[in-house]
Amino acid sequence: MGNSGIYKNIRLNKRCFDLFFFILFKKIEERDCVAMVYPSKLIEDAVNEISKLPGIGEKTALRLALFLLKEPSESTHNLSGALINLRDQTKYCKICHIISDSEECTCESVRKDASLLCVVEDTPDVIAIQNTAQYNGYFHVLGGVISPIEGIGPSELHIDSLIERVKAPGSEIKEVILALSANMEGETTAFYIAKKLKPFNVQVTSIARGVPVGSELEYADEITLGRSIAQRMRYQINENEQ
Repeated sequence: MGNSGIYKNIRLNKRCFDLFFFILFKKIEERDCVAMVYPSKLIEDAVNEISKLPGIGEKTALRLALFLLKEPSESTHNLSGALINLRDQTKYCKICHIISDSEECTCESVRKDASLLCVVEDTPDVIAIQNTAQYNGYFHVLGGVISPIEGIGPSELHIDSLIERVKAPGSEIKEVILALSANMEGETTAFYIAKKLKPFNVQVTSIARGVPVGSELEYADEITLGRSIAQRMRYQINENEQ
C-alpha cells in the first residue's frame, strides 16, 4: 500500500473516531436533559433541597430522601432538629473564632502552651491539627483566605483580631505558626500576615511542606519535591534502635 492509501485510511479512521464521540456525547447530553419524574411533590422538594449539599447529586439525594422516609419519624425529627439547632444556635468564639457553643473562649479551660499560636483557615483545620497530638498551643481561625477572584480581602478575614492578640499587653505569644493551604490563596494570605506581624517581636513560621508519607517520589509534583529538598532536615537515629 502506498503513502496515499495509508493517509486515506488515517483520515477515514479519524472520521469514524470523531463520529463515535459525537454520538456518545449526544447520548450523554440527551440523558442529562431528561428530568427525573417523582411520584410525590413532597419527595421532589426533599430531593431538591438535599441535592444542594456539596457532593450530592440528584440520584443520591433521592436515595437519602427515601431512606429518611422509611426511618421512624422520631429519627427524622431528631435530624431536622439537630440541623436547625446547628444553624440557629452555633456561635463563634470572639477571641479565636472557632465554632463553639458560646462566644466565650473555651480554650482557656484547657492547659496549653500560651507561647504558640497556630493560624488556620477554618475550624476543620483546627480539628485536623489537634488530632495529630503534636500541637499543644492556641489557635486563631481566619474564616477564609485572601481571594481577589471571590472578592475576599483582608478586611473580610479575622486578621485584625490576630494582630490585636499578638500585640495585646501581657501577651505571651512568641511564635505564630501559619498553617494554611499550599495554594495561591494560602500563600498570599500567609505573606500578608507575615508582613503585618513583622513589627512585633514574634517568630513567624509555616508548617513544613513535603512529600506525603507512603508516596513515590516520581509522582510528586516539582513544587512539592523542590520544597522538600530546600527544607530538608537532619536525619535522626533513635539510640534505642541501634
